[in-house]
Amino acid sequence: MRKLTTALLTTALLIAGCGNDTGETPETLRLVAHDSFADAVTDETFRAFTEETGIEVEVLAAGDAGSMVTQAVLTAGNPTADVMFGVDDTFLSRALDGDIFTEHTSALIDTVPDSLKLGPENLVTPIDFGDVCLNYDKEWFASTQIHVPTKLDDLRSDVYAGALVVEHPATSSPGLAFMLATIDEFGEDGWLDFWEDLRDKGVEVVPDWTTAYYEDFTRYGGDRSMVVSYASSPPAEVIFAEEPLDAAPTGVIEAGCYRQVEFAGVLDGTEYPEAAGDLIDFMLSVPFQETIPINWFVFPANSEAELPQEFVEHTVIPDDPTQLDPQYIADNRETWIQQWADLMEG
Repeated sequence: MRKLTTALLTTALLIAGCGNDTGETPETLRLVAHDSFADAVTDETFRAFTEETGIEVEVLAAGDAGSMVTQAVLTAGNPTADVMFGVDDTFLSRALDGDIFTEHTSALIDTVPDSLKLGPENLVTPIDFGDVCLNYDKEWFASTQIHVPTKLDDLRSDVYAGALVVEHPATSSPGLAFMLATIDEFGEDGWLDFWEDLRDKGVEVVPDWTTAYYEDFTRYGGDRSMVVSYASSPPAEVIFAEEPLDAAPTGVIEAGCYRQVEFAGVLDGTEYPEAAGDLIDFMLSVPFQETIPINWFVFPANSEAELPQEFVEHTVIPDDPTQLDPQYIADNRETWIQQWADLMEG
């Protein structure tokens, strides 16, 4: 992990317009985030921000993104934190409808590609994105001499019967993302037919990503050569390998990738809205953004941030991933999940 230098951070904070609210600097800002972010936070994560501003950052773990947003809506106007991070596009409309954010437009927002700006720029700031994609076991496909599928429709073939494991969309974020990708691909009139074919071909459904990847995937001794995972999984395999690897043992199938964008917002009711905005700007600054891939295995939203070499060499960022409008998801998510469950579990 590359260290944040004082010079770089000072530049970033000057660009962001770091300041305080009424001449009074808070001793601590509270950042509420989903567990997967909070679990990877260390003493170094916000040290540079504290050194430059004198403000400590306390990270509050709030379960998954859905639970976090639900709690924030229940406490709207009287929040338990100053900043929320980790609400993604699948729950963004629920957060916006709940009026949990107050206005903040980052001075660095122009560094973010338009494709990531799914919400109002004066309320939420894109911080990172991740692509949920089918991963495949390179060794399995090489040994069987079966071609890697290039489109979702290929998965209907008998060739891939019993080869895929997916996560349940009601209990797993990547499971939900993959379901949304199939809805986009086959339309509301055809996506359930696709899933019916997968069911008949023996697709395995498990509750969560850990079970799918580390128990059912052939890479770890399972019997499924394809798994719903992330575009960042191959570089993670290289980074955490016990022995150095020249190439990732897993690959990414670009067809059916779904792009999840994670946002940060200043919570309405905070006593320190300007300082909270400064923290968001810090998280969007290049020094912090360049720590994101190694620590959280997602991609920086700031287009000026450079990727670690492992990410450059061992994965692909899909050219045309699926992205659905957050309001469209909000209007239909529960219905779609119920339809899926009725088909797959009925």
